[in-house]
Amino acid sequence: MTAPPVASVERLDGPATARAEAAFRQVYAETFAEPPYRETPETIAGAFSDFTEQTRAPGFRSALAATGGLRAADPEPVGIAFGRSLAADDAWWDRLLQPAPADLAHEDGRRTFALLELAVRAPWRGRGVARRLHETLLADVPAERVLLNVRTDADPARAAYAAWGYRPVGAIRGDDGARYTMMLLPLT
Repeated sequence: MTAPPVASVERLDGPATARAEAAFRQVYAETFAEPPYRETPETIAGAFSDFTEQTRAPGFRSALAATGGLRAADPEPVGIAFGRSLAADDAWWDRLLQPAPADLAHEDGRRTFALLELAVRAPWRGRGVARRLHETLLADVPAERVLLNVRTDADPARAAYAAWGYRPVGAIRGDDGARYTMMLLPLT
């Protein structure tokens, strides 16, 4: 059996991401149907119910990995990453089980970039695609830091984020009842 072709990674703005929604949905559905997430077709549909609206959020950007590049005749999506700037009144920090210090949780609409999703389909894992997605997404991001939530039982994801310099800030309980670790990456 031959290995899948190496994917190229491209950064997209909001409108381009909205046009590529099918590719984002495909990668998300395949990846998050796996343990420990076990998302169902209904929860996946819910996650994408406001996707186009999300792409219009201030500071939104994404990265898409595909075989042959997005301009290839028939690119196959293999990985996604997307996020947005946290607004001054964003409730992200309010979800912590133990409140964060005010100076840490202070937002002004530019200080923090929220990494909302990062996913790579199974055949392309272990080939550096996730790191390339992460680097492409964050290249030139106008923020001091990056914030994300990762399921506590998603060991490979937590380990990758820690290896990339993210540090735990605290715990949250997700809408799905699962426990998550909020992690922060200072940008230099």
